[in-house]
Amino acid sequence: MSALLKPLLDAPLPDSHWAASAVTGPETGPLDGSVRVDVAVVGAGVTGLSTAIHLAEQGVRVAVLEAREPGFGGSGRNNGQIIPTLSRLDPVNLTAAYGEAKGSALARMVGGSAALVFDLIERYQMRCDGVQKGWIQPAHRPGRMKAAEQRVAQWRALGAEVALLDAAQTERALGTRFWHGAMVAPTGGHVNPLSLAREMARAALGLGVAIHSDTPVVSIGRAGTGWALTTPRGSVTADRVVLATNAYTDDLWPGLRRSVVPVLNFQMVTEPLPAALRASVLPSDMACSDTRGDLHFFRWTADNRLVSGCTLVRSADAERRARERTRERIRRVFPQIGNPAIARSWSGHLAMTADFRPHFHELAPGVTGAVGYNGRGMALGTAVGRELARHATGTGAQELALPFTPVKPLPFHDLVTRFSRLYMLHLRRLDRTD
Repeated sequence: MSALLKPLLDAPLPDSHWAASAVTGPETGPLDGSVRVDVAVVGAGVTGLSTAIHLAEQGVRVAVLEAREPGFGGSGRNNGQIIPTLSRLDPVNLTAAYGEAKGSALARMVGGSAALVFDLIERYQMRCDGVQKGWIQPAHRPGRMKAAEQRVAQWRALGAEVALLDAAQTERALGTRFWHGAMVAPTGGHVNPLSLAREMARAALGLGVAIHSDTPVVSIGRAGTGWALTTPRGSVTADRVVLATNAYTDDLWPGLRRSVVPVLNFQMVTEPLPAALRASVLPSDMACSDTRGDLHFFRWTADNRLVSGCTLVRSADAERRARERTRERIRRVFPQIGNPAIARSWSGHLAMTADFRPHFHELAPGVTGAVGYNGRGMALGTAVGRELARHATGTGAQELALPFTPVKPLPFHDLVTRFSRLYMLHLRRLDRTD
């Protein structure tokens, strides 16, 4: 296990708003003994649990092995926005990278990812404070509206339901004059992400999936025509394996951890705000994240708290500085709030890639994995899980929306990880230009 990952997994679940307000997770426990299944899934975040659900719906025997508990990693710590786009890439970037057919298929999968999340929520009656009133990406500079226009045109060409708002429409939707227009995706929204992960686990268990918490996978190797996964107190033999650990990936599979850069991101919630403020701030109740590289993001909780956060360049005195930076950001964007009191703050890692694309891998015959969601994991991971389930039940790689690529470990990975926060300085410079 990497030196970075061990303290993360040894630490308790953070004292987040999600942990304080989430539904109780289902009963799970460590694997004790040896089992045989069709597919073993490593990781009980949204990707792994979506994979398990979609497999079990087809009658496949599945075991999910989780080092801690469902939603413990990034899936239970993020902002909870359900966003049907990638963070920095548009459909044209995907077709340039993978060709027209595969790039368009991936883009359509991304564009339909938020709708898939809310379909699962409705189908399994998941209690996760799900709100599907849209996701909005406002332009932080006038020149970014041209990019928004192009983005809307590209998604519409693929059949996605998106719209372009001018400055006045954006002000009405968001309750502020801070931005200059926006792209809106009505299928997006927001959830309590830890509740969603726990409810996905509950749905999977109801379908017959075995979920083993507190069960880190120690090794993986060939077992005849299948694979054997060893854990501290048992083992799993499976025909196929899905690795779904993203930013919390360890050294289980050679090179996979070093192909992404874990970035620490802070999230926080205000104390509950008065109803009058709730009516004037984000009155549309959409999830909001703007066009900055140093992202400004906001959304409401079910109990009238505003959720926001930030990423820092320096690690010294990080939590206090993150709180102050976020409070200042809220004051600037929504001056009607005044000086908000922060009730809770917490952090988690997201997995970044050098090319800003999510990476999908056929690691060996019968072993697949997905990493590098670049801050878009909730909707994207759910859709990826469905595709990985299709592959595990015999759909050929050429028919999937996922472009499988070789694992490419980053040179000087540990050094890159150590100084990755400095990249935020470059993004902030770009944010000052059109």
